[in-house]
Amino acid sequence: MGSLSVWHWLIVLAIVVLVFGTGKLKNMGKDLGGAIKGFKEGMREGDEAPAEKTAAKEIPQQPAAAKKDEAIDVEAKEQTKA
Repeated sequence: MGSLSVWHWLIVLAIVVLVFGTGKLKNMGKDLGGAIKGFKEGMREGDEAPAEKTAAKEIPQQPAAAKKDEAIDVEAKEQTKA
């Protein structure tokens, strides 16, 4: 059994067009394209979501040199028993 030639594929295509008609094939193509597009968008959203969550949780840190020069003003308060 050899591979199918171009003529075999053209005959198969002609039979498919005769059976389904061009209107149904056009609608099936649109549906398939929409499904693929939706799948790709879902994959992109799935990749972006964890990055956004981790970026929001990260706290920006200052370099050590900048921290050394800055003084932190803290006021201590005494606790009172209620």
